[in-house]
Amino acid sequence: MSLLNEYIQKEQQLKQLQEDLQRLEGDQRLKSELEFKAKLEALMNEFGKRPADVIALLDPSNDQRSVKAPAASTTNRRKRRLKVYKNPKTGEVIETRGGNHKGLRSWKDEYGDETVESWLESMED
Repeated sequence: MSLLNEYIQKEQQLKQLQEDLQRLEGDQRLKSELEFKAKLEALMNEFGKRPADVIALLDPSNDQRSVKAPAASTTNRRKRRLKVYKNPKTGEVIETRGGNHKGLRSWKDEYGDETVESWLESMED
């Protein structure tokens, strides 16, 4: 396609878009929606709210965080407690949220479960 043909085609598209825009500007529904939008934005500014705040207020089921992290919303498991063990013989400290910690396993194999559990110093959420 020559440059001149492309120019003429773009010019025709521009004319068509301008006609469409003029037709929309005369539409009362558009005027009403623009007025609503302006009033809503003014109200949000007055109260210091963001669009996400308004959406959350009007539609609590539409949780924006669930879109970003679907895995977190599907599981309702709470975080395990942090357990801190201190070996009185070596002074070594192990912090773990589960029972499969390599060092903790080796202590339990060496000293026994009950003995190692007695070394539990603290539990934190």
